[in-house]
Amino acid sequence: MWTAENRPKYNRDHLRYPSDLTNDEWAVIEPLIPPARRGGRGRSTDMRAVMNGVMYILSTGCQWRYMPADLPPYSTVFGYMSLWRRNRTLDKIHYALFLLCREKEDKKEEPTACVIDSQSVKSAEKGGDSIDPPGFDGGKLIKGKKRHILVDSTGLLLVAIVTSADVQDRDGGLLLLVTLCGMFPMLKKMFADSAYGGPIFQSGLNNILPQLNVEIIRRSDKVKGFVPLPKRWIVERTIAWLNRCRRLAKDWENLNCNGLAFLKLASIRLMLRKLCNA
Repeated sequence: MWTAENRPKYNRDHLRYPSDLTNDEWAVIEPLIPPARRGGRGRSTDMRAVMNGVMYILSTGCQWRYMPADLPPYSTVFGYMSLWRRNRTLDKIHYALFLLCREKEDKKEEPTACVIDSQSVKSAEKGGDSIDPPGFDGGKLIKGKKRHILVDSTGLLLVAIVTSADVQDRDGGLLLLVTLCGMFPMLKKMFADSAYGGPIFQSGLNNILPQLNVEIIRRSDKVKGFVPLPKRWIVERTIAWLNRCRRLAKDWENLNCNGLAFLKLASIRLMLRKLCNA
């Protein structure tokens, strides 16, 4: 077991694993990690090692019990990830990095346009006392979960939710927009595919965000082969970016909230790379 004395020193040129945070990435993340609670014996856990453990699981997709011995125990890493999910630390880190990425790309702090889409993923075999059940997506013929995501015009994740795969895109889209909770009041335009067309989605949207105008971008039946569609390619590219993390290749989580936590962590990893490795 690594201790403070024999733990290898971190540097950009020699990391234990490719998923480890570099010095530059940790310098961005460290101020956003909540300090230990006052009182008691104090915190003895290395927060950088914990974050590296989370990123290891996210990048490799391995089981929690297969955490390497030179990282903190999997129970410690999972415990901190669950704590950061419950106290919204992941949301705060994600939003802070989002603003930094917007600033780096010379964009205004508040986005005015967004793109919405969903992705159905197959669920792995799982069991336990507490499981959010999967559903069957009749269009994709997939039994599992569905990730509904909203991105800005550069492809950065704004908000996301995870539901069973049998939830219609229009219904999941409305649930997704409810979670905005006034976070991005300057949004005026949203691009979507034909699954979000029709009066049901428009009626629900008028009740939630009446200032948001939807433009449906439909695929032409006359075009053969792969053709990038205007604006829709942005969110599809983001899904491809996030799926580079093997933990997101399938639905491995018993709880939707944990699946959403890994989705946000994948977005955090993406933004760290944009900020520090460009």
